Amino acid sequence: MQNRPYDLYALPKIGSLKDMLIQKKTDRPCGVAFAFSKGRDGIAEKTYQDVYEEVCALGTWMYRQGMKEKHIAVIGENSYEWLLCFFAAVIGGNVAVPIDKELPTEEIAELLHKADVQVVFASETYGNVVSGTDCMVYSMGDMEQFLAEGRQYIEAGDRTFLDYSIDSRKLCCIMFTSGTSGKSKGVMLSHRNIVEDINGSCQLVVLGGSTVSVLPFHHAFGLIVGVFMVYHYGFTIFLNKSLKTVQKDMQAVSPQVMFLVPLFVETFHRQIWAAAKKEGRDRMLKRLMKISDFLLSFGIDIRKKIFASVLRAFGGNLEYIICGGAPLGVQYIREFRSFGIEILNGYGTTECAPCAAVNRNHFYRDGTVGVAVPNISVKVSNDGEVLVKGPIVMQGYYQDREATDQVLKDGWYATGDLGTIDADGFITLTGRKKNLIILSNGENVSPEALEADFLQNPAVKEVLVYEQDRLIAAQIYPDMEYMKEKGLQEQLQEYFEGLQRKVNYNRPIYRQVGKIILRDTEFPKNTSKKILRYGINYAEREDKC
Repeated sequence: MQNRPYDLYALPKIGSLKDMLIQKKTDRPCGVAFAFSKGRDGIAEKTYQDVYEEVCALGTWMYRQGMKEKHIAVIGENSYEWLLCFFAAVIGGNVAVPIDKELPTEEIAELLHKADVQVVFASETYGNVVSGTDCMVYSMGDMEQFLAEGRQYIEAGDRTFLDYSIDSRKLCCIMFTSGTSGKSKGVMLSHRNIVEDINGSCQLVVLGGSTVSVLPFHHAFGLIVGVFMVYHYGFTIFLNKSLKTVQKDMQAVSPQVMFLVPLFVETFHRQIWAAAKKEGRDRMLKRLMKISDFLLSFGIDIRKKIFASVLRAFGGNLEYIICGGAPLGVQYIREFRSFGIEILNGYGTTECAPCAAVNRNHFYRDGTVGVAVPNISVKVSNDGEVLVKGPIVMQGYYQDREATDQVLKDGWYATGDLGTIDADGFITLTGRKKNLIILSNGENVSPEALEADFLQNPAVKEVLVYEQDRLIAAQIYPDMEYMKEKGLQEQLQEYFEGLQRKVNYNRPIYRQVGKIILRDTEFPKNTSKKILRYGINYAEREDKC
């Protein structure tokens, strides 16, 4: 099927996360739900039956410890035990609070307090970061003991947890935002928010095989889309525990789909071309891409044959990358398509549980973030802001009425993103409302649009555009490996001033970049690897360039 509208995919709908677990253990009891490394070279597997039974055992044990209607934090690296803790908490009527393990200890303590956390489940590696809090702390390293005791309670006739009836509209999870400015806010999500996003997303995108889960579970995209959506489809999720083993895990699993943020895509892209250059095949690879693209325009697909070596780096079976979390350059989408891997760019926020839109398997538009999930409404306000309404929209920010009222009005969530919607429903994001540069002549300039143009040049590794002294300035962190490769390391300023002229070409004067500033270090980032736009003293940094 070529790039045109077609019917939505049909999958049995779920009413809660418990419903999802029961459906899968009924339909595919022996199917492998999760796989993960165990020991030096071993791989452990958990079937859908195993998952359901172990969640029930852990949940029953939690009840016996008095964990009813509690706020329960989960902190640690991605693991099967992490998921058991999350499932057992929310299915038993508690509120799960995923915490970013990379945060400073004092910030973790602040979030625990902010979310009224009473109990913490921590991995053995991260137990020390919560040892000084007032919370009751349990180690995931003792999971086998918890499960054994829980099974004994069930065998003795305790059905309290098993028979708990879920109110799908009740708060079940507090997920903290990880924006590029300000303090994190606790997004309140219900079972309904989460499962309606799973139901809607699965109607737009169809999966056909396993995945390697690499995104952190404390992020809504990594957990709800990257794990729960695949679980609902009934495919195996291999849990990557360390980014150091991503390549090894892909070789072992041969995933059909990956859920990634742009940083991963960009890294894989660099690795492909670095390997090609090292083998002296980069020019040949470019020629093959042109030939393949030409044949593909006539419906002749030879990509799996001629790019077999590229595809082997991803396990040999990768067909789709679902990408979100930050803007992704169109050039990456087109190059990966040339290799035989379709990148389906999507859009969402934690406040939307999280997926609000995504490009479809066979109906996509490069440069957009796709079409809205079927069960929601999306519109653009008079001032260009994208607004979302529907069952995926959060209940509000935990104990922050002021912040909630700023973004939720008449059921519409104001995303803070600027964008447009075309006649076919494809959403194009043009920038962040709060990032707009307001010039003295009253004109508004979106820095993201200019940044996107700079980032098309391989010499630009990172860039931020902002206003300085009534001029639009672009601060650039160059890719020095590329500059050295081209013999331009001694001509940095000249090269980037030439790029400045190229970016400015045909733009009105008020939208032109008037100043280029080069920096010798990466921009500060948050734990999601997004550049911190605010709190940076640009004037100070300019003196160092």
